[in-house]
Amino acid sequence: MADGSARRFFVVVGSIAAAFVIYEVATSFVAFTNDAFVQADLVAVAPQVTGQVVAVHVADNQQVARGDRLLSLDPVPFQLLVAGHQADVEEATAQEAADQAAIALTLDAQGSAAATLQYMRDNQRRLAALGRNQDVSRADLERADDSLTRAASAGDAAMAGISQARAMADMHRAAKARAIAEMAIAQWRLARTEILAPATGTVTSLTIRPGDPARENVPAIGIVDAGSFRIVANYKQSYIRDLTVGGTAWVWLDSAPWHFYRARIAGIARGISRDPVAGPLLAYVAPTTDWIRLQRRFPVTLTLVDPPPGGRLFMGADARVVIFP
Repeated sequence: MADGSARRFFVVVGSIAAAFVIYEVATSFVAFTNDAFVQADLVAVAPQVTGQVVAVHVADNQQVARGDRLLSLDPVPFQLLVAGHQADVEEATAQEAADQAAIALTLDAQGSAAATLQYMRDNQRRLAALGRNQDVSRADLERADDSLTRAASAGDAAMAGISQARAMADMHRAAKARAIAEMAIAQWRLARTEILAPATGTVTSLTIRPGDPARENVPAIGIVDAGSFRIVANYKQSYIRDLTVGGTAWVWLDSAPWHFYRARIAGIARGISRDPVAGPLLAYVAPTTDWIRLQRRFPVTLTLVDPPPGGRLFMGADARVVIFP
C-alpha cells in the first residue's frame, strides 16, 4: 500500500515536471497571447472658432477623406468682422496718403523758410558792412537783425513740422500694419467656419446637429484614423526577450475569425507603469485576471501585412497573437 502511494506520488511529481519541461520547451518556440486588441488613433476634431452649427455634412459611421467638409458654422459674424477690419485698413491707407501730402507740404515750407533765411543772412551782412562805414542807419540795421532772427525761428519751426509730420506718418503706418494683421486674423477665423477632416477615416459617435453651439478647442467630431490601425499584444515579460522588431507574427481577429493574418512587429515597449493611476505617458497593463496574478506584461505593437479584405478593422476588437521567436 505504501509502495502504491509512493509510486503515485512520483508519477504525479514526474508528470508535473514533464509538463513544466514541455511548457518551457514549447514557449521557447511559440509565444502566444490572447491579451491583444485592435488599436487605432481617434482624431478629435475641434473647431478653432466658436459659432453656431448651420450644417452637418457627414453621418455617423460615414467614411471620409482628408479635406472633406464635416461642419459649417454660421459665417455671418465673422464676415462682419472682416468687413469692419477691411474698413480700418482702407481708412489707414487714406491716412497714409494724407501723411505723405502733409510731409510734402512741410518740406516745401522748410525749403521756403531756408531760402528766406539765406536771403536775410545775406541782407544782414550787407547792411552790417554798410553800417561800419556809416552808410546805413542804425534803425535799418536793427530791422535786418530782427528779420534774420524771425527767419531763423521760421526755419526751426519748419524743421520741427517735418519731424512731427514724419512721426505722425510712422504712427499711422503702424496703425495700418495693425489693421492689416487684425483683418488677416478675421479672415483666418472666417475660413475656420468650414471644418474639414484632418485625416482619412470613419466618423464615430456623431451627435452634433445643426443649431448646436460649437466651441473653440472643444472636440465636436471623432474620426477613427484609417491609416493608424495596429495590433497591441500584451506579452509576458519572459517572452519579450526573444522578440525582435521586424519579426513576423500571426494574428487571429475576433472580428474576422477563422483566419490568421500575417503581421510585423513594429515596436516593443521598453517600459510600463506599475501604478494604475499614473500619467498617460506609460501604459498600464493589469497584472491580474480572474483573481490570478500573472507576470508583468509589456505591449508589443504589430502592423498587419495582410489585413482583412477591404481593410475592415474595428478599433477595440479582441485579437490573439502567435509569434515564433
